[in-house]
Amino acid sequence: MRVLLLAFDTATPAITVALHDGADVLAESTTVDARRTGELLAPGIGAVLDAAGHKPGELTGIAVGVGPGPFTGLRVGLVTARALGDALGIPVHGVCTLDVVAYQSRRTEPFAVATDARRKEVYWAQYADYLTRTSEPDVAHPALIAERLSGLPVAGEGAVLYTEAFPKGIEPRHPSATALAELTALRLKDDPDSLLFPEPLYLRRPDAVEPGTRKRVSTG
Repeated sequence: MRVLLLAFDTATPAITVALHDGADVLAESTTVDARRTGELLAPGIGAVLDAAGHKPGELTGIAVGVGPGPFTGLRVGLVTARALGDALGIPVHGVCTLDVVAYQSRRTEPFAVATDARRKEVYWAQYADYLTRTSEPDVAHPALIAERLSGLPVAGEGAVLYTEAFPKGIEPRHPSATALAELTALRLKDDPDSLLFPEPLYLRRPDAVEPGTRKRVSTG
């Protein structure tokens, strides 16, 4: 069966997009700019499709990183994925962004992944190897998990930002859509139930909240 999978992740400062044909990645585009996710994702998708010589109507599925990640960037990716899936009538597959970083590392021994959660915290999880997560994704201050992860290599931007807590930092720093596409293709083949519904994994309330009811001002 013909496969043409569009993959993208916006849960970190990397806006990364790739196109996969079920066997190989045909094209990829990545830009690191946390402030311009909304501006860069659609052009990135267009550039990848153009580079591979395909049109949106040829896609058979979408893979999207569901986080954990900061509210605004993550929402852009999820809304785009679900809108494209609805418009094209194709399935949308969610994958934990920490799993993407883990898969990209190709580590065959225990390690951890920690990405930037802002507020001086990290999103993190532990892995037995690049395909096997051994803890649920969580959010914490680096100092609170430093002892638990002591001695373990740590991939992701968290290891770059908090070297005192995670002195054994390893690559990659950010997820790549190539890794997302490859991992999604693998799970579609071997374990489709492990793919997630395309809903954002926030792990905490967003920074931006709706204003409360205004208090009445007494004039008497």
